[in-house]
Amino acid sequence: MAPGAENIDEFARTLADPSSRLSPFNGFGRDTFLVGRPKFDFKAYEPWLAQRFPPARSKQLVEKMDPTSLFAVGSFIQALQQNPALEGELVALGSQAHVYVGNALGAYPTMYEASTKLYRAQRRWNRFWANPERNPALARHLQEGGEVPVADPRRVEDPDERELAEDAWFAYWAERSTSLVEYLAELSRIESPGVEADVARSKMKLIRDKRRALAQLTEKWQAPETPWSEVSANVLWNIPNTPASQISMIGRITGLSLAPIAACSTFGVALKLALDAIARQDAKLVVVGAADPAPHPLTVGGFYSARVLAADGNPSKPLTQMKGTHVAGGACVWIVGDLEYGLSKGWKPLGIEPLAVGVSSDADHIITPSEEGPRRAMHEALARAGVQGTDLVSWDMHATATPGDFQELTNLQSVAPKHIAVTARKGTFGHGMGCGGGWELTAQYLGMVEGVLPPTAISEAELHESLRELGQHLVFDRGESVAPGAVGKLSMGVGGINACVISKPFAR
Repeated sequence: MAPGAENIDEFARTLADPSSRLSPFNGFGRDTFLVGRPKFDFKAYEPWLAQRFPPARSKQLVEKMDPTSLFAVGSFIQALQQNPALEGELVALGSQAHVYVGNALGAYPTMYEASTKLYRAQRRWNRFWANPERNPALARHLQEGGEVPVADPRRVEDPDERELAEDAWFAYWAERSTSLVEYLAELSRIESPGVEADVARSKMKLIRDKRRALAQLTEKWQAPETPWSEVSANVLWNIPNTPASQISMIGRITGLSLAPIAACSTFGVALKLALDAIARQDAKLVVVGAADPAPHPLTVGGFYSARVLAADGNPSKPLTQMKGTHVAGGACVWIVGDLEYGLSKGWKPLGIEPLAVGVSSDADHIITPSEEGPRRAMHEALARAGVQGTDLVSWDMHATATPGDFQELTNLQSVAPKHIAVTARKGTFGHGMGCGGGWELTAQYLGMVEGVLPPTAISEAELHESLRELGQHLVFDRGESVAPGAVGKLSMGVGGINACVISKPFAR
């Protein structure tokens, strides 16, 4: 699922239209950002879940899972629906069915909501216990004066500084509240009983008794909820491996499940792990992919502060003005497998065959790719695939509409001839951190199967002059036919993580 496309059929139709699928963000109120919002409704997957799980399962997922994990679950269900026989086979394979699905950015919405709620709860808590009625130390200070190591917020004029001063003031005096000491002593007595011999029966009785006692304690003191009880357990259920683990549970897959996290190269790294596991005969089928949260103020603001985001309210396209990319969210999940094993089951290969993935780290800059790092990944991928640069017919760039596009294209020309058809698609969908490479590989595969490279969002007139001078054959907004042959795809990530995928059509 991607901006403008909630399933593979819609994604294919979207590719045929070169227009951008970006839309206004307005996550800061009115702002000047465009983003790629995933088209997604989890209700579409509830009938599938209802056929396999108790009715509460869908509700549980919606209540406990960050939307990012729901994106991954939905994409996985779609992948199973492409070939229903895969579902039973993933179960039957036991340890030879794996899941490698990453979450490059993390569960930003859940963590943001939990952090905001905790801040407010902590502020209420400290303010309550810092009230002079419950705090003799503060009452004396207000009467007698004297020096304390925090500023009195009543004397701070700037509103922003006053709020910070209030936080420090409340925290300082709450620590000196004798009433809080009494409250915590009572709370400790309530929490101290443990589980007795009959674990099952004792556990439930203990929970009920504690809840009753805690309610009575709150009523006695008229205290707000403790800040630690205001933190949702969802922060634990949405750690980085959650999309992978949820897929393993939804699919009843008992083999290795993990979350490769390699920034913008996450999908390519997941695919490499899958190819390696299949080559070692550790796995016959592997679920691979990545999911990213929908654009969020933290991601949009972070990308902007890193000076890689366009912010003028207009689409920014790779290879053109180089004014920055656009944040996007969604998911991309594939199921890949051993070819001979699949053929023995009567299955037909789909798309084209990933031959090899080359990976490297720049060991240099946190965000600006080096020349050597990506080139090393490209050479490794070609060598492992047994493909020469001159054998390539097409290549898809990482291309983020930043000055790095120029270096990326010159790097490509060091390993492949200028006449191969080059695509760059972040002008259509925006920049999905982990899943963007999956979208672009899927577009490449769909095009090669049809023998037609779908158009990009770039018009020939928009091409940056410095890139025009390089003389590369680029695919613009018209699309074009392509001969069968090997193709390449490069992804580059924060921290200098590179992944290059070389593929070719299946032999007929």
